[in-house]
This record gives sequence, structure tokens and C-alpha cells, in this order.
Amino acid sequence: MQQHLLKTAVLLITTVSVFTGCIKKLDLVPVNDITADAVYATALGYKQALAKAYGSFALTGNSGGGGSPDVSPQIIADEGNSDFLRLYWNLQELTTDEAAWTWQNDAGVRGLKEMSWASSNPIIAGLYYRSFFQITVCNDFIRQSNDSKISERGFKGNDAAEIKKYRAEARFLRAYQYWVLMDLFASPPFVDENAPIATGLPKQISRAELFTYIESELKAIEPELAAAKTNEYGRADKAAAWALLARLYLNAKVYTGTEKNTEAIANCQKIIQAGYTLHPTYRNLTIADNHLNTDENIFTINYDARYTQNWGGTTYLAHGPAAVPGSISGTSGNWGGLRHTQQFVDLFPDASGNTDTRAQFYTTGQNKTMADLYVGTDGYSSFKYRNKTRTGAPAPNADPNGNWTDIDFPLFRLGEIYLIYAEAVLRGGTGGSSAQALTYINQLRTRAYNGSNAGNITASGLTLDFILNERGRELYYEAHRRTDLIRFDKFTTASYLWAWKGGVAAGRAADPKYNIFPIPATDLSSNPNLKQNTGY
Repeated sequence: MQQHLLKTAVLLITTVSVFTGCIKKLDLVPVNDITADAVYATALGYKQALAKAYGSFALTGNSGGGGSPDVSPQIIADEGNSDFLRLYWNLQELTTDEAAWTWQNDAGVRGLKEMSWASSNPIIAGLYYRSFFQITVCNDFIRQSNDSKISERGFKGNDAAEIKKYRAEARFLRAYQYWVLMDLFASPPFVDENAPIATGLPKQISRAELFTYIESELKAIEPELAAAKTNEYGRADKAAAWALLARLYLNAKVYTGTEKNTEAIANCQKIIQAGYTLHPTYRNLTIADNHLNTDENIFTINYDARYTQNWGGTTYLAHGPAAVPGSISGTSGNWGGLRHTQQFVDLFPDASGNTDTRAQFYTTGQNKTMADLYVGTDGYSSFKYRNKTRTGAPAPNADPNGNWTDIDFPLFRLGEIYLIYAEAVLRGGTGGSSAQALTYINQLRTRAYNGSNAGNITASGLTLDFILNERGRELYYEAHRRTDLIRFDKFTTASYLWAWKGGVAAGRAADPKYNIFPIPATDLSSNPNLKQNTGY
């Protein structure tokens, strides 16, 4: 998947132009000279079309889904800012204690840290339309791979079975994107493969209804997905569905008002029993040969310097941190952008990483205190994403100019599953145990402390506040923080303050409306079926 399927995705995306305007018609089909019957004439054709659905996570541009004709031209003009991961990561991290971006004139950046964004923000709109582009691609694939189409095109036996598995994977990808929209926007428009093509405007779905839909989809496709750890690297299997269900259930109270911690524990146990183990070295999780980490990685967005050349994705995460030399990041140099607040740095016992190796802070020439939000030397930066192998060698497909990276992004990995299990137990879920939760947490900490038990905690130390801090230490820069802080009621409240929260240096509480992003103004003006989220 990392090489040949990505290459296939690139070839398809550069020949198929897709525009996903929720504004005009949400579910448009790809338009070009190649008919659906030609594309889907063979099982290989189906696999190549599925590669487009996967590739759209890592690729950019209008022909690759860099937005719709209605997205701000500032987003479309910047290939990096039309990459799904960069858009999603910015909304999950720049809004929290984990990250700030130096360049306030970059479209949409100003206001994210300060919690003063509006429905015209191009990063918010960009992510919204990007997710709908990917849903559109999946809807078309699902429509073309239903049982009647498979029969009509004469597929039988193994070919028919494989196409059904591909369809289940496309449904997983669509469910993931609807989870993103539900988490960020609460009540987005909704359309599936059964909606009439290019007619009518989509209706809005409530957050609770969308939760039920995602849950039912993931349960329905579980029997059809490949067994855990048996699919091609980078493709979804049963474990990916269990991981998304576990995350969904952990946040169920936010989404629906009802806790589902018991269900979260059950899905974590399925993953653990499938044979996943912690990769032994934490600092190998986000480097150029992390595709080898099949012990811990459950589902990744794959990047390859030959085929995914854009300024988003893990290229952004390796180049972006301020002041980090290219000799460390494995790139041509830094962009002087990403920095941490001092409050986040203080989650670690020391900034050096000599104690807890997860602390990967670059401090030379940097001030710990973020006295000025838009000064590149205020705030330590991070070298967590490095375009080098575990031996320190150049990336497998190293770009000679030092621009693009080979670092795959872990959307789901076992470290998160251990943390979900522990938190769900603490929140009253049944089917697990406090003793097992403590064991999983101490396994994470033993790895972090280079195999030593010096960082292990006792049962009395395993509290919800500890879990939130541990999630920060373990999962930072992996696009979890906003969702975590909301679940713990610390995102907009005064119970936890960080530099520039609410627009002041010391931090302050913000309007609770910022727990949800606004529906883009452009969509509201074009679709009378939509209502804006409260407060915007």
C-alpha cells in the first residue's frame, strides 16, 4: 500500500477531477472521459478506485480534492493547506496548549489559538469541504460496488469477495470522515450512497443521529473487513473499526449525553487480544521508517516522498517546528512556525527528554514562555517528526531537495487504546479492571522511561486528571488534544488555562460555543436546509 497503491492513487487523482461542493450538490460523481463501467470492469479496477479513496487522505489539489469551487481561494491556492491532515491537525492542536503557529498572516491562523474564529475562517471551511470530498469519493465507490453492480458486471468467487471487502473499507473511511465532522461540527449535512446523484440539497443530521449512524456502520462492516493485522499495510481491517468504535464510545457523553465506557473497553480488548504490542522505542513512532511498526500501528495515513509531494501532512510536521535544524529533522530546514506553550512543556518532568523520552523539545535559542503568540522564538518547539530512519539514515525514499517526507501518520495505534481502556475504567465502564488499567499505563511509562520502572505509578496515582496529562505526553502532535480537553471539560472553561487561551497571555475562559466549530458561512448561504451552530 505504501508504494504501489499510493502511486496508483496519484495517477487516478491526476486524471479525475472531482469537486465536492456541499453548497451546490453534496454528492457529485467524478467527471471525466473514463466511464464507470470502464473503471470498474475488473477487480484490479476496483482496487485502483479504492486507492483514490485512501490517497485522498494524503494528496492535495483540486483534482485530488483540495476543496470545492466554493472554498476560500486562499485554501485552494496553497497545496499544503488543502491536505486533510494539515487542516485537521491545525484545528485539533493550534486551538490548544500543545501548539501555536508563528505566521499570523497565513490564511485562517489568526484566531485559532485565541478562540475567536468565525464561520468565514478558511482553515475551518477547508477541513469541512475536504472531509466531504472524501465522503463523496467513498459514496461513489460504495455505489459502484453494491451487490447488484457486482453481479451485473459478472464478478464471482474470489473477485466478488474481494470487491465486497473493498466496499467495507470504503465504508470505514466514510465513517471516519463523518466522525471527524461530528466531532468538530456536531451536526453537518449528511448524504450516503443512497442519495440521488446531483439532485437536491443535503439535509442536516443531528449529532446523536450521526453517532448512531457511525456506530451502526462500523458494526455492520466488521464481518466483511480483513482480520486484524492481515490486510495490506495502510488499509483498514477489523482492528481499525474497533479503534474508531473505542474512540467514539469514549466520547459518547459529549456526542449524545450518554456514557458508553463499557463498550469502549470491549473494543479495546478486541484490539489487544488481536496481538498488537507496544513498539519498544517511543521515538521510533513518528520517523521515516515507521511503516515497520506493525506491532503498534493500527491504521495510518501513508506518506511517500515520491508520490505525496505537498506542504501538508507529515512534511508540515517535520518542517513546521520553529528552529529545529534540518540535521535533526531530516529535512532542508524549519519553517519557524510550530511551538509549544509553557504549560504543555510542564506536563513533563523535564524538557530534556533524559527522564521521559517522550519529551522531544528543541530549546536552543527558544524561550520557554510564550510571551508573544506570534514570535517564533517564544515557546519550545518539537522534533517528534523526523524524516530519518531508526538508524539515523536518510528516509527510504529521501527527496534530494529535503522537502517531502516518508513519515506515516498514526491515526490509530495501540498506545491510544491502552489510554482509552484506562480512562473508560476510571469513568465506570465494566468488563475491565483497575489493575489491568494500571498495568497498561505503566507499560506506556516504562517504554517512555527507556525500560525503567522509575516512572511507574501506583493505583492511587491513576486518576482522570493523570490520564488527561498522560494522553498529552503520549499522544501530543497526533491530533487528539482538542477532543480530549473537551471531554474533560477543560477546553473553554477556566479549569485549565494556557498561554493565549481566550486571547490573553495568561489564558482565560472562552465562550463555550467554541467547543464546536461553525458551519462555513458559504454553505449556509447556499443550502437553506442548514442551521448554524449555537452562538455563531
